[in-house]
Amino acid sequence: MDPMSIRLACAVAFFAAVIIPGPARAQDQARAQDQAPSNGHAAPQLDEYRIGPEDALQIVVWKNDAMSRIVPVRPDGMISLPLLNDMKAAGLTPMELRDLLIKKLTEYMPAPEVSVILTDVRSFKVSVIGEVARPARYELKSWTTVLDVLALAGGLNQFATRSRIVILRPNGKAMTRIPFNYNKVIAAGGEHENFYLQNGDIILVP
Repeated sequence: MDPMSIRLACAVAFFAAVIIPGPARAQDQARAQDQAPSNGHAAPQLDEYRIGPEDALQIVVWKNDAMSRIVPVRPDGMISLPLLNDMKAAGLTPMELRDLLIKKLTEYMPAPEVSVILTDVRSFKVSVIGEVARPARYELKSWTTVLDVLALAGGLNQFATRSRIVILRPNGKAMTRIPFNYNKVIAAGGEHENFYLQNGDIILVP
């Protein structure tokens, strides 16, 4: 075979390898799809954090030291600021609160620039009850999975029914029951069933 034919054959083989997925690549894609979380309880995005009672917020109004300060969120969900008096903060994200502050401050100053920084998370709490070593209410500082909180509670005791754990999640005035099979989660390939908890969740270990 002459050199030109050899180069042409190599080029064809290269483009075929790049453009046409072979069996191994197809298997990798299928494996990735199989490993995707199947429980519908993926990690919440960090910008979805909702301010709650007992959290601490740093409010900074540019070029206005009198308005800038660290404020606690009261048990009723309100914060107090000069000029604005009491306003609702609980239930809002820091960005939503910032936008609300800007809107209200425009009545007193032109084009206010405001930042809201969450300096201390104290409202993110979950409870663990039932057959664990240390049933209690736990204050979390970041997104935490069910297994992580069970570890904080000292793990399951010998009487726990591992396949019938339930997470009770507040949903308005009702509670949503989310099943959690401990045996399935710790088995090979079950790590995607270990979802993140939300504020107010209750882990019930029968």
